[in-house]
Amino acid sequence: MKEQIKFIDIVNGLEASGKTYKESKKVMKILRSLPSKWHTMVTTIQEAKYLTKLPMEELIGSLMTYEINLAKKLQESEDKKKKNIALKATTKEEEVLKKKNQVKKMVI
Repeated sequence: MKEQIKFIDIVNGLEASGKTYKESKKVMKILRSLPSKWHTMVTTIQEAKYLTKLPMEELIGSLMTYEINLAKKLQESEDKKKKNIALKATTKEEEVLKKKNQVKKMVI
């Protein structure tokens, strides 16, 4: 979202100097400036909303919500990986103990 904040600063600076842009033009420029990992969201917005009527503030709100959800999913995925690693380590220890017990039974 830092890119969008920079874009808004540039647009605001241009408007202050007398150059104005249509809202739809700003929205399209923001969507085009997003990195490829945002492609799914861009496509969804383009298909679901009338871009000529979509206010820039609403677009930015939608993008920020998407960014927060992406971060949550990434964190959940990392947490799950850590949990799986811990479970695998426990499972390996249990297997070693089980094999040791089997060997003891065979000896007795």
